[in-house]
Amino acid sequence: MTSSHATGGIEVLRAGPLSSVQDLGRHGYRHLGVAQSGALDTLALEVGNRLVGNRPEAAAIEITLGPASFRFPRATRIAITGTEFGATLDGKPVYSWWSVPVAAGQTLTLPAAKRGMRGYLCVMGGIDVLPMLGSRSTDLASHFGGLGGRVLRDGDRLPTGAPPPNAPGCVAPGAPEFGLKAPAWCSFARVDTARRHKHTHASWAMPVRVLPGPQYASFTPAAQQAFWDNEWIVTPSSNRMGYRLAGTALARDGRDDLLSHAVLPGTIQVPGNGQPIVLMNDAQTTGGYPRIGSVIRADLWKLAQARLNLPIRFVRVTADAARAALDAERAYLRQIDVAIEMRDEARERALAARGAAA
Repeated sequence: MTSSHATGGIEVLRAGPLSSVQDLGRHGYRHLGVAQSGALDTLALEVGNRLVGNRPEAAAIEITLGPASFRFPRATRIAITGTEFGATLDGKPVYSWWSVPVAAGQTLTLPAAKRGMRGYLCVMGGIDVLPMLGSRSTDLASHFGGLGGRVLRDGDRLPTGAPPPNAPGCVAPGAPEFGLKAPAWCSFARVDTARRHKHTHASWAMPVRVLPGPQYASFTPAAQQAFWDNEWIVTPSSNRMGYRLAGTALARDGRDDLLSHAVLPGTIQVPGNGQPIVLMNDAQTTGGYPRIGSVIRADLWKLAQARLNLPIRFVRVTADAARAALDAERAYLRQIDVAIEMRDEARERALAARGAAA
């Protein structure tokens, strides 16, 4: 089903293994047991939407690993953010974190991701499927939202909406392409120089910042130390519901499991086998396992991009540090807004000068 405002469309030529429609998520219904869903890398989605003149919460296509390909029957504008695919548009390279005009009939091809896990194809006007409970996101666990509550398939057609009336002229379909530098912390290679092995090493673990959880004190001192000191492997059983990690089993002091309690994306639960599970966007809204920690909101994108069978490690931070990290992310997005405004003003001045010269 689609919205009544759909104006264009995208043809899915090759869907890839796990592509779905996602926006910033479904909020305000957790008390009814409805999961948040939405893009796992919200920073990439918000940047991509800005690059094509959309509102930050517009729906896009979340592409996991690839390969994938899409055809655009009408002229539009696109941006690919998140992981790097080495994409091409009718054979011409398309760079991630760029705003790119697309002519009617062109085909976008995305090979397998070079690094990271997920990319976002943002299209001018957004993906205009029917909203459900205030969101167009696909809840793959509960099978609703998005396109029939499922992953995309070869041959699907996705409607796109009209761009916002106040969208900058520099992101119109015919305007020149432009790009921006990805945020410095969006390096999917490991970013922790303090623990870097001598020379470059493939097992260099990605640091993920964490706040201690409500049941942290119920774990043994040895388990607490192991939680912070050890590297944790992202196992192949990880998905949009949760990232299952493998490492040293974390033992508690003999207390029984708790009654069910509220959980959120980023909550780190430890079941009876002692192997942590980081809950993600499609996870349930309550759980009974002890919560040893919680990934800070500003680092959830790291898990979205963490490759299977590669290590991560947890870094303890304070609530103040978590807020500062989120403030830095918001400041980066404001800088993008200002940069696009300045580019649009320069474009308007150039057009006015040409008109005066004529």
